[in-house]
Amino acid sequence: MTPFLTRTRGRQRLHWTDWLAYAYLCLGVLLMFGPVLWLVISSFKTERELQHYPPRLLPYVQKMEKVPGYSDPLPVFKVTAGPLAGQEVAQVRRIGIVSQVVRPDAPQTIVKVPIKDRKPVEHVALATSNYAKLFKRFNFFQFFYNSTFITVVATIITLLINSMAAFALSKYDFRGRGTVMALIIGTLMIPPTVVLVPLFLIVRDFGMIDTLWGVIIPGAATPTGVFLLRQYMLTIPDEILDAARMDKASEWKIYWRIILPLSAPALAVLAILSIMWRWNDFLWPLIALQRQEHFTLQLALNSFRGEFNTDWASLLAMTVLTLVPIVAVFAFLQKYIATGIASTGGK
Repeated sequence: MTPFLTRTRGRQRLHWTDWLAYAYLCLGVLLMFGPVLWLVISSFKTERELQHYPPRLLPYVQKMEKVPGYSDPLPVFKVTAGPLAGQEVAQVRRIGIVSQVVRPDAPQTIVKVPIKDRKPVEHVALATSNYAKLFKRFNFFQFFYNSTFITVVATIITLLINSMAAFALSKYDFRGRGTVMALIIGTLMIPPTVVLVPLFLIVRDFGMIDTLWGVIIPGAATPTGVFLLRQYMLTIPDEILDAARMDKASEWKIYWRIILPLSAPALAVLAILSIMWRWNDFLWPLIALQRQEHFTLQLALNSFRGEFNTDWASLLAMTVLTLVPIVAVFAFLQKYIATGIASTGGK
């Protein structure tokens, strides 16, 4: 990998095309990972730092100092003008445009300083309390369990149902096969919001409202999954299936022992897509779930947004925790993406 990344067109020095290629690659890395890096760093910022303008990359916090005679630590400022210019003072209180401060060596003497003549003394520090507050404010592990259960079970059901449908549409010749496939692909043109009301009525009549199964079952079959798996299964030679039938293998055994193992790359691609869809789904769980103990992580994120105020520090911290599992799954299965998509979409 290292020789491949460091090879150049120039022999003694870098060619101008090498500089252009490296610049293009660095720009791509910055555009892809820059927002994620900013999100992770911002999750360790205090609410005050998040409101700072202009925004700063690193998380800064104001220096606090314990002053004799005061129960709580006081914020430290550096005076920029006046008799105390250049000195660090602790602010007792602020009244309008005037700040009442004391020197640490003379805590009994209160001096008035205009707020324009002082600036806060800051240093880089991680506000880990943003993450600690999550476990105190919410039952994070319950939300994590709900999201994991919905994602895992829904993905397994999706792989089974879609692979069965794809097996029938690719390896069985029956009247109306093309029409059925056209209808399945045609459902991709229907916006999901159009079917929300009838879907809600059906789920309600089956008694699955406010249950995790009410979130899992409605999206078990996906037209995208059927199409991807069918395109891949078309590349599997029919002679393999005929040989298995001559050996008295049942259709279920052919599906389970031959079709599924040979379709592993396509199944891995569909698994990645299904996990991402289910883990990040917000609209349908918002409609189908009512009690907080059934909420997913995405619904828990919504609770940090109020009508007049938003707890950005906690929201960003929980967003990072929500992203970690999906990034881990993507990193583990990413080697199947190129193979699976090339095999399903290019045939």
